[in-house]
Amino acid sequence: MAHSVSVKIPKLNKTIEVPTGLFINNEFVPSVDSQERIETVNPATEEVICSIVAASEKDIDIAVAAARQAFKTTWGKNVTGWERARLLNKLADLIERDAQELAELEALNNGKPVKMARDFDIGDSVQCLRYYAGWADKITGQSIEVDNKSKLAFTRHDPIGVCGQIIPWNYPINMWAWKVAPALAVGCTIVMKPSELTPLTALKLSELAKEAGFPPGVINTVPSLGPVGGAALASHHDVDKVAFTGSTVTGRKIMEAAAKSNLKKVSLELGGKSPHLVFESADLEQAASWAALGICYNSGQDCTAGSRVYVQDTVYDKFTSILVDRVKALVVGDGLEEATGAGPVVSKGQYDRVWGYIDSGKAEGAHVLVGGEKRQSKGYYVDPTVFTNITSDMKIVKEEIFGPVLSVGVFKTEEEAIALANDTTYGLGAGLHSNDANQCMRVSSALEAGTVWVNQYNILNNNVPFGGKKQSGIGRELGSYALEEYTSVKAIHWNFGDKLDWPLY
Repeated sequence: MAHSVSVKIPKLNKTIEVPTGLFINNEFVPSVDSQERIETVNPATEEVICSIVAASEKDIDIAVAAARQAFKTTWGKNVTGWERARLLNKLADLIERDAQELAELEALNNGKPVKMARDFDIGDSVQCLRYYAGWADKITGQSIEVDNKSKLAFTRHDPIGVCGQIIPWNYPINMWAWKVAPALAVGCTIVMKPSELTPLTALKLSELAKEAGFPPGVINTVPSLGPVGGAALASHHDVDKVAFTGSTVTGRKIMEAAAKSNLKKVSLELGGKSPHLVFESADLEQAASWAALGICYNSGQDCTAGSRVYVQDTVYDKFTSILVDRVKALVVGDGLEEATGAGPVVSKGQYDRVWGYIDSGKAEGAHVLVGGEKRQSKGYYVDPTVFTNITSDMKIVKEEIFGPVLSVGVFKTEEEAIALANDTTYGLGAGLHSNDANQCMRVSSALEAGTVWVNQYNILNNNVPFGGKKQSGIGRELGSYALEEYTSVKAIHWNFGDKLDWPLY
């Protein structure tokens, strides 16, 4: 049975060879007990790209065993930080070499524009790998004074072990790098479950990991349905940590499974309903551009999408006029076409979900300022839709949509703006625009979110931590903080002078 397929891209007049098996111990293999396949679909054409092997629970067991063996023998504490750094940098070099082909495959399977995938997602992923390569030989503990005459203590930051990593479909390559880089830097091994909607680039990246020279079992990739593969990893007794990016509903299930199995460490980056505040002193032209980016980038399929914009009443009319012009200027089309600035949403299920919310907004009395009309052509396209005349109890205001749908409200005072922003069960991101420095400090401090942007939006850096509050998750990715998610601290007490008298009295 062949474990690869040639995928033709007529629009580009080229063919990409794509692996279709499970990647375990540096080989692409079939399932040990299942004939089930996952069909991947091009959201721009609604056509099947190819089908790949769907991992079963037994396949997960085999992948975890491979990761455990590698952790005990060829990885973990058995290689130096310098060697881990060398391999991470080599992997970054290979991804950079193949950036164009990876971007084309990402556009084909996910729908996003090639240039966005190549220059932003992949460019950032290369930086992420190199950033954590720099950390690999700098994992240090502390020397702690206890009694200089007879005792000392010190700490070690040990790799936590085998990590189950479950990544979403909105940034398939970027989320792969966010999870893989810190885990490998500290010496963990990985069983990666990509989304069943977008598994193709994770499989191509697995090829590059082997080419880079990572030992067998260090990185294993097991495409699978969430209730099968994801559930198996979350409840597995030989997985030491599970990292998940996705919905809050699924995050709860993972946390429960982790608690009921072996109390494995859990980090969760979950949903959001992020607010974006525009004060009267703001540069409205810039604020409108950032607000448009906040909801239109990646077709709104972003955990931090700025889906609730609140504008001070004195500048509301002027701001919304500029915002409409910004939104209308965006070209939404096939990601394989050069002029495209945003592609279709990822799947038929997501398309139906987003249109359900647009219909709900109309039914509940919100006013459509722009968008809100379906195309009569193939592809899961949703043109950016902006609602005004909103109320806080509307579904479009309260619930995460994960599409290019924006609710715009109004406020009079700073206190009201903060109250509106924090009126959500989520706490992932928030933004504010103001040229009053004191106001920027007050409001950024008051906003209940893991990340707050001031006079910009949705820009992340690999050396700055990212994560949520409230129901947006626990733990942090990026920066030095992510290393803590993949290490366990061991305290060692060393007695070199005290003698124990016995018996005790």
